[in-house]
Amino acid sequence: MIRKLEKLSAAQLDRVRAVIGEAFVSNELFHNWGPEAQRRGDVLKYMSVYVDYVYRAGELYANEDLTGFIGLEDSARAPVLPRVKMICRLFAALPFRRIRSLLGYVKQISKSNARYAKRRHLDALMVCVDRDRQGQGIASGLIRFAQAEADRLGLPLLFDTDMKAYADMYQHFGCELYNRVTAENGVTRYSLCWEKGAAAPEN
Repeated sequence: MIRKLEKLSAAQLDRVRAVIGEAFVSNELFHNWGPEAQRRGDVLKYMSVYVDYVYRAGELYANEDLTGFIGLEDSARAPVLPRVKMICRLFAALPFRRIRSLLGYVKQISKSNARYAKRRHLDALMVCVDRDRQGQGIASGLIRFAQAEADRLGLPLLFDTDMKAYADMYQHFGCELYNRVTAENGVTRYSLCWEKGAAAPEN
């Protein structure tokens, strides 16, 4: 069962930050920050701030044992002030060169989902599984939950990823790969969409 995360204890939230952070250390989003061992500390700091934003905005969902997480944001209700606070915290937590390189990349791929950006939609802010529990079908449950929410609201569901393997996985679950943009640093952003009525996989 997937549920919205609310009223977590400080210890629980710390664990959530750690699990999600570790899962993102290998993500191509942080390609410019050096090898995984070199960038690990800064990625954990970045993801800690980002997790706080998603959680405090009421947009973070997880399975019962907190090994799988998904962020879902309705574009019509995207919180502005928490996002500004998140950006300020990132500048305080990380070296400026890190933020500058990331913002340069993000600027190049920011319009990758322009086909849907002006329509109300549901954004999958993250899909994350504990590294020790990957390959056990947890991601499948998270994706199906997000698709059901999008269908219930009658909205397209957007996934943006910098990992080809994840883009392939979303396509397996019936999402359309409608755009890809490669930044100067060689990292490619894949933009995918699920809309009600799309064919879902049998397994």
